[in-house]
Amino acid sequence: MGIVAGLDSSSESTRIVVCDTDTGAVIKQGYAPHPVGGSGDVDPQAWLMSLGEAAEGGLLEGVQAIGVSAQQHGLLALDAGGVLVRPALMGNDKRAQSAAADLTEALGGRTAWAQAVGAVPTASQPVAKLRWLARSEPDSVHRVAELMQPHDWLVWQLLGRPVRRTTDRGTASSSGYWSAASGSWRPDLVQLALGHQVRLPEVIGPADAAGRTPEGLLISAGTGETMAAAFGLGVGVGDAVISLGASGSVFSVHREALADPTGTILSYADATGMHLPVVHTLNAVRTLRGTAELLGTDLDGLSALAMKSTPGSSGLVLLPYLEGERTPHLPHTAGTLTGLRRESMKPEHLARAAFEGMLCGLADALDVLRGRGVQVRRVFLLGPAADLQAVRAIAPALLGVQVVVPQPADYAALGAARQAAWALGASH
Repeated sequence: MGIVAGLDSSSESTRIVVCDTDTGAVIKQGYAPHPVGGSGDVDPQAWLMSLGEAAEGGLLEGVQAIGVSAQQHGLLALDAGGVLVRPALMGNDKRAQSAAADLTEALGGRTAWAQAVGAVPTASQPVAKLRWLARSEPDSVHRVAELMQPHDWLVWQLLGRPVRRTTDRGTASSSGYWSAASGSWRPDLVQLALGHQVRLPEVIGPADAAGRTPEGLLISAGTGETMAAAFGLGVGVGDAVISLGASGSVFSVHREALADPTGTILSYADATGMHLPVVHTLNAVRTLRGTAELLGTDLDGLSALAMKSTPGSSGLVLLPYLEGERTPHLPHTAGTLTGLRRESMKPEHLARAAFEGMLCGLADALDVLRGRGVQVRRVFLLGPAADLQAVRAIAPALLGVQVVVPQPADYAALGAARQAAWALGASH
């Protein structure tokens, strides 16, 4: 029997699962919040403090290998000595919005970026943060000699800060300067964004080890949270995952990288050697919360109201573009409510229209993947809202496939543990 651990450092907390490699059973678990907020400028030492707290009480005793999953799109800029030039920039930092637009035009538009790295720059991506740094903090930018993302930095710290720096395909593909199609860095895009070349981590394979700690503990390649969650769920070809947060995301495992000239599909790599095309929507559970507030209830109450209505919401249609929309690309639009008749102006019909509108928006995102040849035979719904009765009842008809709502679990941490077991087996 082997014992491995999966560590997930999200924007808010660290979760650790310790698993038996023979059965996959979770033996022990640990949790600790991050001592500082997860947006804006963050001292990454807070992640290590949280990790230490989550591992208290001998949680990692007997563990032979650790896998690391971490929040995506964070940027850590280091000098030639491996010291942070400034605090880490997080994925939900919106200061780089204009920098992303500038970069898009600088390379020749959305199609040029989609062909180069499979994704058009957004404020969340490290490549846009580099352009923002170059413009906003010129006095410190010349000191930047090396770039990492949160998962890379955590692995490096666990290994005792060795000379070798590593990452994996999944994390690299969310940087904006690594191509999932070619499997290579694009240093020219770093130059375009930052103004000079820097050191980038070595991209290692899914079953490779990043190294061993000074105590001899094997550390696997690690990956980003989305990739780890897909691995933890056991998502394969023919499966899609819809994540219901305030905004929504739809992703699926595919055998090849997808270059989408519109930039709607983000062509990421997964944690197994396959590809992970992702489509985002801006309006998911925020649509439900806004409608619930309007009706003076909560999400459970909104679901109960919706179940009193019928399919089609008595003709009421809510187009839920409350924050503009990313799929389709309509950043400045607004939502609309149509089909108002005397008989449709009831709380239950508006409640159901909110669920139908949200799910239709996600079905549109799913159709974007289908339109590029991605097979979808089954959909996993993730997030607390996935368990609402109205979501479970309405989703199968609107999505047109079997819908599975998995039991709540730390799937990113489980995926990291699964990767650790893979690397441990390969090392033997």
